[in-house]
Amino acid sequence: FCLYDSNISYTSESSLYICTVFVFSSLAEKFLESVEGNQNYPILLLTVLEKSQDEVIRVCAAVTFKNYIKRNWRVIEDELNKISDPDRTAIKANIVNLMLSSPEQIQKQLSDAISIIGREDFPQKWPDLLTEMVTRFQSGDFHVINGILRTAHSLFKRYRHEFKSNELWSEIKLVLDTFAQPLTELFKATIDLCQTHATDINALKVLFSSLALISKLFYSLNFQDLPEFFEDNMETWMTNFHNLLTLDNKLLQTDDEEEAGLLELLKSQICDNAALYAQKYDEEFQPYLPRFVTVIWNLLVTTGQEVKYDLLVSNAIQFLASVCERPHYKHLFEDQNVLTSICEKVIVPNMEFRSADEEAFEDNSEEYIIRDLEGSDIDTRRRAACDLVRGLCKFFEGPVTGIFSGYVNSMLTEYAKNPGVNWKHKDAAIYLVTSLASKAQTQKHGITQANELVNLSEFFVNHILVDLKSPNVNEFPVLKADAIKYVMTFRSQLPKEQLLEAVPLLVAHLQAESIVQHTYAAHALERLFTMRGANNATLITPTEMAPFTEQLLNNLFKSLAIPGSSENEYIMKAIMRSFSLLQEAIVPYIPTLIGQLTHKLLLVSKNPSKPHFNHYLFESLCLSIRITCKANPDTVDSFEEALFPVFTEILQNDVQEFVPYVFQVMSLLLEIHTSSIPSSYMALFPHLLQPALWERTGNIPPLVRLLQAYLEKGAATIASTAADKIPGLLGVFQKLIASKANDHQGFYLLNSIVEHMPPDSITQYRKQIFILLFQRLQSSKTTKFVKSFLVFINLYCVKYGAIALQEIFDDIQPKMFGMVVEKIIIPEVQKVSGQVEKKICAVGITKILTECPALMDTEYTKLWTPLLQALIGLFELPEDDSIPDDEHFIDIEDTPGYQTAFSQLAFAGKKEHDPIGDAVSNPKILLAQSLHKLSTACPGRVPSMLSTSLPAEALQFLQGYLQAATVQLL
Repeated sequence: FCLYDSNISYTSESSLYICTVFVFSSLAEKFLESVEGNQNYPILLLTVLEKSQDEVIRVCAAVTFKNYIKRNWRVIEDELNKISDPDRTAIKANIVNLMLSSPEQIQKQLSDAISIIGREDFPQKWPDLLTEMVTRFQSGDFHVINGILRTAHSLFKRYRHEFKSNELWSEIKLVLDTFAQPLTELFKATIDLCQTHATDINALKVLFSSLALISKLFYSLNFQDLPEFFEDNMETWMTNFHNLLTLDNKLLQTDDEEEAGLLELLKSQICDNAALYAQKYDEEFQPYLPRFVTVIWNLLVTTGQEVKYDLLVSNAIQFLASVCERPHYKHLFEDQNVLTSICEKVIVPNMEFRSADEEAFEDNSEEYIIRDLEGSDIDTRRRAACDLVRGLCKFFEGPVTGIFSGYVNSMLTEYAKNPGVNWKHKDAAIYLVTSLASKAQTQKHGITQANELVNLSEFFVNHILVDLKSPNVNEFPVLKADAIKYVMTFRSQLPKEQLLEAVPLLVAHLQAESIVQHTYAAHALERLFTMRGANNATLITPTEMAPFTEQLLNNLFKSLAIPGSSENEYIMKAIMRSFSLLQEAIVPYIPTLIGQLTHKLLLVSKNPSKPHFNHYLFESLCLSIRITCKANPDTVDSFEEALFPVFTEILQNDVQEFVPYVFQVMSLLLEIHTSSIPSSYMALFPHLLQPALWERTGNIPPLVRLLQAYLEKGAATIASTAADKIPGLLGVFQKLIASKANDHQGFYLLNSIVEHMPPDSITQYRKQIFILLFQRLQSSKTTKFVKSFLVFINLYCVKYGAIALQEIFDDIQPKMFGMVVEKIIIPEVQKVSGQVEKKICAVGITKILTECPALMDTEYTKLWTPLLQALIGLFELPEDDSIPDDEHFIDIEDTPGYQTAFSQLAFAGKKEHDPIGDAVSNPKILLAQSLHKLSTACPGRVPSMLSTSLPAEALQFLQGYLQAATVQLL
C-alpha cells in the first residue's frame, strides 16, 4: 500500500511494480477511485509511467492517468476538487516532456491528457504551453514533432465548433501569433524532406503523418475567420496543397482495400481545406480556385470504388458542392456538357449501392442505420453526391433535373428487365430521385421543400407502392428499406391518402427478417404518428388506426424478438409513440403489454447498454400508467403489483442508470393515488433519506419529486408515524440548499414541507430553516437563489400569515423584517418568473401590505408604498431577466457523465402545481379588495399614503384594479 504512504520512496522498481499491479487489479479498482483525491496520486501514476521497464505497465498507467484527468481535472463548483494545486502545477510542468519522450502508444494517451488539461487551463492557467510546444519544432526529431502536432490538433480542433466570442478571438490570436509562423516553416521543411526521402518508405510514412496533422491544424486555425498571417502566406500553402493533390508516390499506396492510406488521408484533408476557403473566403481564394477544381476533378474521375478511397472521394465531391453553389463560380458549371459530365462521371457512379454497402446492410446493420437515418453518413460517397446534386440544383435545377430524369428512367428500365439481377439499378434510381427532389428538410418534418419538377406522388404510386405491397416482405430487403425510407423522407409532401395507404403496409414490414428493414418500418411509423394536421391534431387519428391497432401492437413487440433487435431503440420509440397516439384504444391490451414491458425491463436492467432504448421503455411504462389510470384510477394498484418487484431488484442492485427512472415512475404512481399513502410506500420512505442516494447528481431531481409526492399524499401520516424522519427530510433540504447547482431543488422540497406538513410538526424547525437560508444569502447569493427565496417567503406568508413572517424574521435579528423587505423583496421581486411563482409572490406581498400591523405603525411604514409599487411592477412590467456580470453558478444541466445525468421522462411529468389554487383567481382583484378592507380599518391612511408617495403611473394601474373589483378606498 505504498501508494498512500508519504514516507515511502517511489524509486524502487519493485515497489512501482506492486503499485501498478495494485492499480490494475479488479479488487483495487473501486478502492483506488475512492482515494484518487489523495495528494501525489497523479504524480505516482506519472512516475510509474516513466520509470517502469515493463511496457504493459507503462501503457496501463498512461490510460489510467488520462482517464483520471478526464474525470477530475475540471473544477466544478460545489464538488470536491480531487487534484491538489501542487499536483496540478507538477503535472503541467512535466507532462509535455514526458509525452514527447514516450513511445507512440503512450504518447497518444498523454497527448489526450494534455488536451483535456488545455481545454480547461489554456491559455490563462497555462500560458507557457504554446511556447514549450513550438520550441520542439526545432528538434528535427519527427517523433517529437508529431507528438506536438497531435497535441496541438486535439487542442485547437474545438475552434471548428466554438461560438464566436471575444474570449475565443483573444485565444486564437494568441495561438496564431505564436504558432502560425513556425507551423508554416515546418510545413515547407517537411515537404522538402519528402522530396529528399522520396524513396525511403519509413521516412515517408513519418513525414506524411506530419503533413496530415499540419493540414488538420490549418483547417482549425482558419475555420473561424481568415487570419491575416494565412492570407499573407496563401501562396505558400495553396501551391503546396495543390502539388500534394497531384502527388502519386507508389511507395505510399496500400494493398488494403478497406483502410485509407496516408496519401488518401492527406488528400482528403486538403480537399476539406480547399472547400473551407471556397465557402468562406471565396474572394481571396478566387485566384487559386480553378487549379483546385481541375485537380480535384481529375482525382474524382481517376479514383477507384474501393472503400479506402471513400473519405477522399466524399471530401472531393463536397469541395465541388461548395464551389457550385457559390454565385462567384456559377460560370464554371453553365455549360451543358460540364453538367452532363459531372452527372455521368461523378454523381451517378458514387450513388451506386456497392458490395461494401450490401455487406454493412446485412452484417453491420446498426452502423448502417445510424449512418443512413441519423446523418452520420457525412463522409460517405452517397451523401456527398447528394449534396452535389442539391448544390447544382441551386442554379441549374431545370437542366440537372432533365439530365437525371434520363438516368432514372434508364435505371428503372434495366431493373424491370431482370429484377433479381438488376435490383441495384432501382436502388440507385430511388436515391437519385430523393437527392434531386430534396431541397430543404428537418428532422421533425422530413423534406419541407421539394423540387417541383419531380412528381413525388406519381413516383410513389408507380415505383414505391409496388415494393411495399409485395406479399413477401423478405424479398429484396434493400429495395423494401428504400421504399420505406421514401415514405419517411417525403411524408410532408405526399397526400394523406397515400400515407394512410402506407400505414398497414409498414405495419406488415415490422415482421421482416432484415434488421434495417423492420427498423425503418418502426421509425417511419413513429414519424408518421407525430405529424400534425388541422388544429394541431395528429394527422393520423386513432379512429383511422383502429383497424390496425392490434396488428400494430403485436408486430411491434414481436419485432423486439427478432435476433439483433432485442434492444432496438427505434422499435421502442415507435411503441411509445403508438401508445401516445392511440390513448384509450390500448387499454384492452395493457394487461398483456405491461407484462411484456416489465419482462423487458428486468432483462435490460441486468446490463444497461442502450440509453435511448431504456429511456423509451420507461416512457412507454409511464404512458401505460397514465392512459389506463385516467380511465380508472383504481388500476394503479395493478401497475404497482407488476412493477414493484422489478423496481425492488433495480434499487437493491443499485442499477445507477435506472434508479432515477424508477423514482420518476414511482412519483407518477403515488400521485395517482386518491386515498392515503399506501403502506408499501411508507416502508420505503426512510431509505429515501439515506445520504448515499443524494450523492449522485442524477438522483436529485427525481428524488425531490418523489418526496414531494410523499408530502402531498401523506404529510399527516409522515408526521404521525415517521415524525423521527422529519430531521432527515430537513437534512436533505440543508444539503441541497448549500449547492448552487441544486438549491432550487431544496426550495421545491421546502415549499412542499411548508404547504403540506401539519404546522405543529415543523414548528421547532422553522427558525433554523430561515437561519440556514440567510447564511446562504450572505455567503453565496445568486439570482437563482434569490428568486427561489422570494417564492418561499411569500408562500410561508400565505400559509402562516404576514405577522408570523414578520415575527420570525425579527426573532432571528431585530429589524430583520425591514431589511428583507427593503433589500430583497422590493428590488428583486421583478426577477421572479413563472405564472404560479408570480401569483404566490403577489398574494404574499398583498398579505404583507394589508395584514401586517408593523408595516403600518412602526419604522417599517416607510417601506409600505415602495413595496406596493414593486407589487404593481410585478403585475405590469416585463420580467427582469438580467444577471450580474460577476455571478457564476453551474447550470442545472451542467453535469458531466452519463451515469450522473438526469433524463426527464416526458410522460412521467406532473402538471404545474398551484398551492393557492382557486382561493385566489385574480391577484390584482385580491390586492384591491385587501386595500379596501385595510382602508376601512384605517380610514384616510391608505389614500393619504398613496397620494403622497405612489408614482402617477402606478396609481393609475391601481385605480384600474379598484374599478375591476368594484371597491374604493376610504
